[in-house]
Amino acid sequence: MTTLSLTVFPLNGAATALPVEIDTLVIAGWAGRDAQAIQAHIDELAALGVAPPTSTPCFYRVAASQLTQAETVEVLGTHTSGEVECVLLDSPLGTLVTIGSDHTDRKAEAYSVAVSKQVCAKPLAREAWRYADVAAHWDQLQLRATVVDASGQARPYQRGAVDGLLPPPALWRGYAQTEGAHAMSEAHEGALPARCAMFSGTLAVHGELAAMTSGDAFEMELHDPVLGRSLRQRYSVRALPVVA
Repeated sequence: MTTLSLTVFPLNGAATALPVEIDTLVIAGWAGRDAQAIQAHIDELAALGVAPPTSTPCFYRVAASQLTQAETVEVLGTHTSGEVECVLLDSPLGTLVTIGSDHTDRKAEAYSVAVSKQVCAKPLAREAWRYADVAAHWDQLQLRATVVDASGQARPYQRGAVDGLLPPPALWRGYAQTEGAHAMSEAHEGALPARCAMFSGTLAVHGELAAMTSGDAFEMELHDPVLGRSLRQRYSVRALPVVA
């Protein structure tokens, strides 16, 4: 079990500091609504030698201990990069939404996507919203990511609305179909399984996939244009040497 420390900002009411316990971490992959957009992301990975998925969406299980709210993550080598995503979490206040990065080892991804998901920590913001406060205008939320190199030079990395991705209830139902009757019952009720966190899919990268090295940073934002607020997080990378 992993315990996260979140500050929840409800639509009405004061901010609440909340510990959130997570037993199950799920990464939704190839979770787009548009077949062409899904294919674009598959093509990005195919250029690195990654085999296409057998079905879409896919649901990868990752150790909950990989969730981190640290400002720096350690990775092996200089062939990893982040992916900005909405993250849905079960909590005592109901389902929460925050921002996270499915940081991924691109070399491992070339031979196993499942392995690549497991070998890197998954950075997560310290602030969250109640999903109920944004559900009615979910498709208008905007994801943004920027890669900043060690010299401070920034480049836009990912930009777009979440309306290109499957909405949370569809992901919950899809995941439940892989988990059995109990999870299916929870999904029909419009909820994540208890103590579950789910990364809800990412956007295509503008330009080449980043290869991050020590001192590089990944900045991410989830912007709500309807309520005029954003969730932001930045983390840097420390690349460990690869020893044969």
